[in-house]
Amino acid sequence: MDFLNAIVALSNFVLIPAIAYGSQLALGALGVTLIYGILRFSNFAHGDTMAFGTMATILVTWAMQAAGVSFGPLPTALLALPFGILACVLLVLGTDRLVYRFYREVKAKPIILVMASLGVMFILNGLVRFIIGPDDQRFADGERFIITAREFRTMTGLDEGLAIKTTQGITVVTAVIVVAVLFWFLNRTRTGKSMRAYSDNEDLALLSGINPERVVMVTWLIVAALATIAGVLYGLDKSFKPFTYFQLLLPVFASAIVGGLGSPLGAIAGGFIIAFSEVFITYAWKKVLGYTLPESLEPDGLVQLLSTDYKFAVSFAILLIVLLFRPTGLFRGKSV
Repeated sequence: MDFLNAIVALSNFVLIPAIAYGSQLALGALGVTLIYGILRFSNFAHGDTMAFGTMATILVTWAMQAAGVSFGPLPTALLALPFGILACVLLVLGTDRLVYRFYREVKAKPIILVMASLGVMFILNGLVRFIIGPDDQRFADGERFIITAREFRTMTGLDEGLAIKTTQGITVVTAVIVVAVLFWFLNRTRTGKSMRAYSDNEDLALLSGINPERVVMVTWLIVAALATIAGVLYGLDKSFKPFTYFQLLLPVFASAIVGGLGSPLGAIAGGFIIAFSEVFITYAWKKVLGYTLPESLEPDGLVQLLSTDYKFAVSFAILLIVLLFRPTGLFRGKSV
């Protein structure tokens, strides 16, 4: 019985949150890896692009709630999501036209594009905070839990309860659908194959008649959708705060680099590696060890390697280790 309680506690506080967080990071990292693989630069504005798409979704969600529109037991934000994606699409296409296109045309070095993306990052960060404010914004409505801890204890008779939030279920289901559609698009459609060809060899792709501007536009469309979906899922699961999305850039980039920058499959694997590492290292293991160890060996302290305040330090440490010992990542990225 104690072993089952330990498994439930581990699932409740480590496995389920890490799977949901990993799904959010994977979607964010997919956007980073597509830009790197196709447009050939590291987009440091990606975290704030996620914040902008999420902000637009929140504003539409509030408008819908004020008008009495709801989605039953599901968050109204899911109805507002297409509008958030549209706003983010307009943002990234406008940014590309005003900023990045010039540097592509003059064939600027990737580092120049990176520096330009840093400028875009700071502008977007300020813009989002100016529009919606710097504080936490909660926009989740509908049912809070798929199953509550009390219901689980009643069903099983165990001391530990398992609580699964609706937002966690939505995150995993949405991530699976989005990833499946993306991989189908890249591997089965003509446009997707053009993007992969352009990523593998730009000169050869141009000789084959592929329109580079169309590839760039479609890439930004996909990135805007991925960024908004990832940002909204993260905001629903936790809360929306513009500066948090600025900080989220580190684990998102770490996920893409650990998996192999430029590899979509690597971005997904990297997202879960970073998420599980952060949650495992910052979790207080006292409760689980109390169930599994003899009474004489039960720990007095929290048995926590790092405080949750330092969870981003875990991403940074993993990123450094990968860059030192396997710079190409697990899946040897650099092309879509």
